[in-house]
Amino acid sequence: MDQKGYRRGSFQSSTSDEDMLEIAGASLDFSMADDDPPLDREMGGFSSYNGGGMNGTSTMMDFLEEPLPGVGTYEDFNTIDWVREKSRDRDRHREITSRSKESTWALIHSVSDAFSGWLLMLLIGLLAGSLAGLIDISAHWMTDLKEGVCLAGFWFNHEHCCWKSNTTFTDRDKCPEWKSWSQLILGHGEGAFAYILNYFMYVIWALLFSLLAVLLVKGFAPYACGSGIPEIKTILSGFIIRGYLGKWTLIIKTITLVLAVSSGLSLGKEGPLVHVACCCGNILCHLFTKYRKNEAKRREVLSAAAAAGVSVAFGAPIGGVLFSLEEVSYYFPLKTLWRSFFAALVAAFTLRSINPFGNSRLVLFYVEFHMPWHLLELVPFILLGIFGGLWGAFFIRSNIAWCRRRKTTKLGKYPVLEVFVVTAITAVLAFPNEYTRMSTSELISELFNDCGILDSSKLCEYVNDFNSTKGDDLPDRAAGPGVYTAMWQLALALIMKVFITIFTFGMKVPSGLFIPSMAVGAIAGRLLGVAMEQLAYYHHDWAIFSGWCSQGADCITPGLYAMVGAAACLGGVTRMTVSLVVIMFELTGGLEYIVPLMAAAMTSKWVADAIGREGIYDAHIRLNGYPFLEAKEEFSHKTLAMDVMRPRRNDPPLTVITQDSMTVEDVETIINETTYSGYPVVVSRESQRLVGFVLRRDLIISIENARKKQDGIVSTSIIYFTDHSPPLPPSSPSMLKLRSILDLSPFTVTDQTPMEIVVDIFRKLGLRQCLVTHNGKLLGIITKKDVLKHIAQLANQDPDSILFN
Repeated sequence: MDQKGYRRGSFQSSTSDEDMLEIAGASLDFSMADDDPPLDREMGGFSSYNGGGMNGTSTMMDFLEEPLPGVGTYEDFNTIDWVREKSRDRDRHREITSRSKESTWALIHSVSDAFSGWLLMLLIGLLAGSLAGLIDISAHWMTDLKEGVCLAGFWFNHEHCCWKSNTTFTDRDKCPEWKSWSQLILGHGEGAFAYILNYFMYVIWALLFSLLAVLLVKGFAPYACGSGIPEIKTILSGFIIRGYLGKWTLIIKTITLVLAVSSGLSLGKEGPLVHVACCCGNILCHLFTKYRKNEAKRREVLSAAAAAGVSVAFGAPIGGVLFSLEEVSYYFPLKTLWRSFFAALVAAFTLRSINPFGNSRLVLFYVEFHMPWHLLELVPFILLGIFGGLWGAFFIRSNIAWCRRRKTTKLGKYPVLEVFVVTAITAVLAFPNEYTRMSTSELISELFNDCGILDSSKLCEYVNDFNSTKGDDLPDRAAGPGVYTAMWQLALALIMKVFITIFTFGMKVPSGLFIPSMAVGAIAGRLLGVAMEQLAYYHHDWAIFSGWCSQGADCITPGLYAMVGAAACLGGVTRMTVSLVVIMFELTGGLEYIVPLMAAAMTSKWVADAIGREGIYDAHIRLNGYPFLEAKEEFSHKTLAMDVMRPRRNDPPLTVITQDSMTVEDVETIINETTYSGYPVVVSRESQRLVGFVLRRDLIISIENARKKQDGIVSTSIIYFTDHSPPLPPSSPSMLKLRSILDLSPFTVTDQTPMEIVVDIFRKLGLRQCLVTHNGKLLGIITKKDVLKHIAQLANQDPDSILFN
C-alpha cells in the first residue's frame, strides 16, 4: 500500500555502523534550525513524515507484542541511552540463563554466548596485528622508494635489499643492489646534477603519495582523515557517528595511512592505527548478535580494540590497555580490562609473528640502555619536562587556531590544494637535511640510539681513545666534527618539525600526532644530552659531576635524554601520564628509567595544564562540537536544575503526548512540527502527571508498521500507552496500543536539584535526557546538550559550539 511521505527501507540498516555518510570533503555543517530541549538535528528520513490512512474497522490489536526492526535503535549523530542498553543486555542474559536449564542445545548456546566475547577479542587481535604489519612493511618500502629502488627486486626496501650484499659493515647502506634515482637514470650518483635529480624525484614521489591519499579520502571515505582518536573518544562516550567505523573507512584509512606516512609529511601512523583497530572491532561485532544489537556492549569491544591499536602501534600491550583506560574509554568495567589485555596480547603476538622490521621487534625504534642514571640528572630531565609542557600548550593553541581558521574560511573548501602545498613545502625543506629526509620513525630510532663502537652515524663521530675503552661501554668522549654538524642539522630539524606539524595535523589525510611529538622531544633531548655529555667530559671536576662522573667514565647517555624528551613532549600534547610512562619503558625494555620518565611526564602535564587545561584530543572534540561530557572535570557552580531545563520562562510550553486521548493524526502532527528526539507522556494536559518517555524514532516506526500490518488503523485511531484500552463508542476505529515502546522509568529530578548532582548523574549513568518535576508534575526537560551548553556558558565559551545532542 502506498504511504505518502514515508521513506521506504529507511530502517533496514539502522543498527549497523556500516552506512557511509557522504560528506563532500568531510566538511560537516550541523547548524541547528532550532535549539529546543531534547532536540537533535531534524531527521532527514522523517522531516516530511505524513501518515496516510486506511479506512475500515476491526477488532483492537495489542500491537508490538514482537519487537519491530528499528525500534530501540538510534539516529545518526545521537547519543545512546546507556541505562536502557545495559537493561536490555541483562534481560537477554537472564533469558539465556533460564533457558539453559531446559535442554542441552540451550546449554550449548549459553556457553557459546559466554565465550563469544573472548572469540571476538581473538579475531580483533589477529586482524589488527595483521593490518599493522601490512602498514609497517608497505610504509617502509614506499618511504625508501622516494630515494631509489632495489634492482634485486623492486619490492625490497633499502635495508632488506642490502641484507645479502657482501659490502662491509660501515658501507652497509651503499650496496650495489640499491640504486638511487640519479644512478638509475644518469648512471652515476655524484655531482650537482645527480643531487638535483634525486631532490626532484624525492619531491615528486612525496607529492604523488600525498595527492593520492587526499583524493582517496575525499572520494571514498571522508571519515578516514585525521587521527580518529577524538571521534573514538566521543563514540565510546555513547555518541553515534554512522560510517566512522565502517568497512569503507577501514579500507581507505589503511591504504591512505601508508601513502601519507610515505609522503614524508610530519605525521605518524600510531594514532590512526587505533582508528583502524576500532574499525576492525566494529565490523567483527556484526558476527555476534549480542554485540551487533547492543550499542553499550559494542562500546566495550571498541575499548578493547583501542588497546589492541596502541599495542601494535608501539609494541606495548600493557601500555595499550592503560591508554584505553586513561585516555579514550568512558565506561571500562573489569571484564573489559581483561578482554583488552587479551586483545592487546594477541595483536602484539600477531605483529611479532609477521616481524615487519626484520629485527624481531614490534617497532622501528626499540632500544636498550645499559648505563644507570644519576640523581643529579633529574634536573635536566625536569627541564625537558618543562620544555615538553610548553611545546604541548603552544602546539595545541596554534593547531586549534589553524583548524578553526580552516573550518570558518574558504581554506576548508580546498583540502587537495592544502595537502599539495603543505607536502611541497615539507619535501622541499626536508631533503637537504638528512635528519628530516629520513622517516620520522627512523629519526627517533637514530636519536634514541646509544653510540657503540661500530656506529657510523654522524651523531656517533666522537674522538675515540680506545685505550680507555672497558668492555662494550665507551667512555664519554670529546665530540668530533660529525657531532657538531649533526647538532646544527638537528637544531634546524627541530625548528622545522615544531612549525610544520601545526599545519599538518588536521589535514584531510590520516595523520597521527604521537610520532611528530616524540620527534620534537627526542631532538630537544638529544641536543641537551650531548651538551651534558660534553660538559661532563670537559668539566668533570665541577662540583655537580664530582663523585659520580670521573674522567674516562661513561656517565651521560644522550639517547636516554632523547627518550625522556620524547615522553615529555608527547605528554605535553596529549596529557597522558601513566600509560605514557608504561609505553615508553615497554619501548626501551628498561625498568630502571621509570623515574626519569615519570618526572618528565608529570612536569610536562603540570606545565601544560597551567597554560591550558585541555589536551589535543579534548580540544578537537570541543572544536567539532561533539557532545562529550568530560568525566575528569569538576563542576563547582551553584546553579539548579530549573536554571538549565527547557522550556524557559518565555518559551512555549513543553510538547507532551497524553497517555490515552490523542489520535494517530495528533501524534503525526507533533512529529511533523517539532524536531525533538523524544516526548514525555503524561496522564493529561491538565494534570501533567508523568507516565513515561517515548522516543520519536520508535513512534514513527511503530505507527508506520501499524498502518501497514494492522487493519483499521486510520488517522482518527486513538493511541494509548496504558495497560487497558480507554472506553470508546462501538463505532470508533481500531485503537493502537504502544505501551511496549514507552520507557516507564525515565530519570527525573526535582526543579531544586543542584546542577552539580545533575551533571554527576549524566556523567556516571550516561543519560541522554532527564525530566524535571515539581511535586510530581512535569515541569521541563534537561538534555545532555543543555548540560554541555550550560557548562560552556559558565566557562565563558560559546554555548552554540555544541552542535549535537
